[in-house]
Amino acid sequence: MPGSRGGNGKAASPRVIKKYPNRRLYDTDTSAYITLAEVKNLVMDSTDFVVRDAKTNEDLTRSILLQIILEEEAGGAPMFTEAVLSNIIRFYGNALQSFMGSYLEKNVQSFMDLQLKMSEQSKGLTPEAWAQFINAQSPAMQGMMGSYVEQSKTVFTQMQEQMQKQSEQMLAALGLKR
Repeated sequence: MPGSRGGNGKAASPRVIKKYPNRRLYDTDTSAYITLAEVKNLVMDSTDFVVRDAKTNEDLTRSILLQIILEEEAGGAPMFTEAVLSNIIRFYGNALQSFMGSYLEKNVQSFMDLQLKMSEQSKGLTPEAWAQFINAQSPAMQGMMGSYVEQSKTVFTQMQEQMQKQSEQMLAALGLKR
C-alpha cells in the first residue's frame, strides 16, 4: 500500500489499476482485467498500488478499499459490530473526526506491530503449540499486550492534549481566555 518500498529501498512507483465506467478494473502492470478479490490480494501482499478513474484520472483507491471492507463485512464473519459502525459514522462531521482517524490509524499500526512480534516468536510452532502459547498467557504475551495497551493509552493522551491546546488557542483567538 502507500509507502511500500521495492527491494532496493527506494520508493517504487505504485502499480496503477484503472477503473472503467463499466465498473471493471484493469491492471496496467499485467495488462489484464482483475477482480476485487485480486485487488484484495494486492493489499494482502503489501503491494503498493493506486486505483484511478480511467476517464478523469481521479484517485479511487480509498473507495475500492472501502468496497473490499464492505464485502468482507458482508461475508459472514464481520469484524465490526453495528455499535462500532454507528459510532464511527457519528464521528463524521464531528470536530473530533480528524483525531479519531489518526487514533484508529495509530492503534491499528500498533496492533500490526504486536502481531508481527507474536508471529516472530511463534515461528515453527504447530497449531496445538500455538494454542497452548496463546492460552498460557505467558509473560511474553502479557508483556506484548501490555505494551500495546500502553501505546494505545499514549496515543489517546496525546490526542487529548492536542485537543486541549487547540481549544485554548481558539478561546484565546476569540478573546475568551487570557
